[in-house]
Amino acid sequence: MRTLTIQIPGTVDLDDKEARMALASKLYELGKLTLGQAADMVGYSKETFMELLADYGVSFFNYSADELDEDIQNAHRHSI
Repeated sequence: MRTLTIQIPGTVDLDDKEARMALASKLYELGKLTLGQAADMVGYSKETFMELLADYGVSFFNYSADELDEDIQNAHRHSI
């Protein structure tokens, strides 16, 4: 794992865990991290990380509308 050092203005009310969660959730949303990698980055279980994603405006369903539509079509074909 790499270490990244960033400076955040002292006027921002954000502790280290919140900063890691914000970064991990955004990287997960962008598809740069898997759910497990993002959860590990913050030190949470996958389940806890998934629950907290909503607080950061991120859905744990990391699919585009086209990918979701394709999955629905595939599921429909296999259920016939």
